[in-house]
Amino acid sequence: MFKSVLVANRGEIACRVFRTAKRMGLRTIAVYSEADAQALHVREADEAVRIGPAAARESYLDGAKVLAAAKATGAEAIHPGYGFLSENADFAEAVAAAGLIWVGPDPASIRAMGLKDAAKELMIQAGVPVTPGYQGADQSEATLTAEAARIGYPVLIKAVAGGGGKGMKRVDDPADFAAGLASAKREGAAAFGDDRVLIERYITRPRHIEVQVFGDRHGDVVHLYERDCSLQRRHQKVIEEAPAPGMSEAVRAAVTDAAIKAAKAVNYVGAGTIEFIADASDGLKADGIWFMEMNTRLQVEHPVTESVTGVDLVEWQFRVAAGEPLPLKQDQIKLNGWAMEARLYAEDPATGFLPSIGRLEHFVMPEGIRVDTGVEQGGEVSQFYDPMIAKLIVHEDTREAAAARLAEAAGEVEVWPVKTNAGFLKRCLDHPRFVTGDVDTGFIAAEEGTLSAPEPSKTVINNASDLLWRSRSVNPADSWDTEYGAVGFRLNAPSVTEHIFFINGAAHQGGYLNGRPVVHYGPEIDGGFVVFYQGDAYEVSRRAPRSGAAGAISDGSLRAPMPGKVVAAPVKAGDVVAKGQPVVVLEAMKMEHALTAPFDGVVEHVAAVGDQVVEAAVLAVVKAAD
Repeated sequence: MFKSVLVANRGEIACRVFRTAKRMGLRTIAVYSEADAQALHVREADEAVRIGPAAARESYLDGAKVLAAAKATGAEAIHPGYGFLSENADFAEAVAAAGLIWVGPDPASIRAMGLKDAAKELMIQAGVPVTPGYQGADQSEATLTAEAARIGYPVLIKAVAGGGGKGMKRVDDPADFAAGLASAKREGAAAFGDDRVLIERYITRPRHIEVQVFGDRHGDVVHLYERDCSLQRRHQKVIEEAPAPGMSEAVRAAVTDAAIKAAKAVNYVGAGTIEFIADASDGLKADGIWFMEMNTRLQVEHPVTESVTGVDLVEWQFRVAAGEPLPLKQDQIKLNGWAMEARLYAEDPATGFLPSIGRLEHFVMPEGIRVDTGVEQGGEVSQFYDPMIAKLIVHEDTREAAAARLAEAAGEVEVWPVKTNAGFLKRCLDHPRFVTGDVDTGFIAAEEGTLSAPEPSKTVINNASDLLWRSRSVNPADSWDTEYGAVGFRLNAPSVTEHIFFINGAAHQGGYLNGRPVVHYGPEIDGGFVVFYQGDAYEVSRRAPRSGAAGAISDGSLRAPMPGKVVAAPVKAGDVVAKGQPVVVLEAMKMEHALTAPFDGVVEHVAAVGDQVVEAAVLAVVKAAD
């Protein structure tokens, strides 16, 4: 076994790899950009090397700088994590050429599975069932349009080098194909340097089933069962679980056998995931599951597999990279219980899940469960990287117990002033359809009304009002057992029983309670404080908010939620738009974000395509219809 490892990644995954490396007695080496100088993964490593500016292309994606850091620190091995250089065959070759150990699959396997079109052709030859579609070399718009018509709508346009939902667009109407194609090509070029696409038939009730595989250099390949990653938003996984609900032993045997066949077709070594799409319109069936792609790396959701198998997948990666055989044979790998993982993102459900950036002044994670994170209180969520800030993982005896525990954990999250999807996660986990396992990749879109950010409930209003009544110069949550009878009392004046106050800028009226609050008192803010309830954060204040950013939508101004680049403007000044219609598209945090019209009206101004904009810049103005 080698003695030291450099992790060519950042944040949560670097911290995760370091945890196993330290347990195994390995010296850990971090790399970091200027934006990550104070990051948690830098402090947790035994040694750290700055490799460039904040932009990933000039730091984490610069293989030469990573190799220079490895040489300077005497690292023996490089673990790429996921994302960045993890599926870059050229970098894997460069690592080996430098005399270092690459903790990952062979470059030939990465190349074979790296492009979705070539991978599908390879799987067809290997006898693995694939989704009907087009993955040809002719990338002209005319050919792609014709192929989409041949396949039949709805179709899915996918960047051939894509992953993580980037460069993936569903198109239901032929009239929208050109716009969807252009967007997929833009995202593919920006994220992967490749704007080629393939087209697949869109399964109307799809489930995302994937199988964890592992191979060694002694010819052995095993699977560690399946995961279900069907709960997605914009093709980004939100909640993952293992095993998959409704999976019979016969279907499990079919899909795991196909996964092993796929891995062996490319002589796979190390950790990998074979992803399948399943038609869930009539339950899971062996002839209704098709190969989508292979991820030749560790997955974000690997903890759920670790939980139900008792295997440390990172340790297996290290051992296989060092030339050791797989620690277990197939018949020694058993399923135990049920695991679920929820991805906590820095994003605001109230604004269409736009990413949220800034300093984590208040950051409290649930206790008693596994939390994988790369940030901490006082840290920063940067505009330059992925908005996922933590993973909440539970393991229970049954699916029902796992869903209930994870829902409880999501409700205990407290983050401020950065916005998160914690409340949204809890609503997903509590939803009756999810609890019964009735999920597919369209679940979130179909249930949007019940999952969206709620208006403050009566519980929140009453509790916030009571805390505001009791607030002094100290935490009002500490004043329950003192002066209780004096609440609302005024000397030489009638008792006050109600007052006007504000929650998230909106006026409410309330008094005080006859019991302890169920909301959790958070940090103080100007004129009030923050309370947390079931994963959502509420800003409570004695006075109305100042005009400005809070009124940006009401006055028709669409402002940039963060720095970024304007990559599309579907409308121009003078155009009539309907509420919810895309007006301008901003590229930030590795994704495109469409800002939509807040109401019916006429476009008065829209930013130019190509403009680099700062946070809060006015990107468009819509004048309300008379």
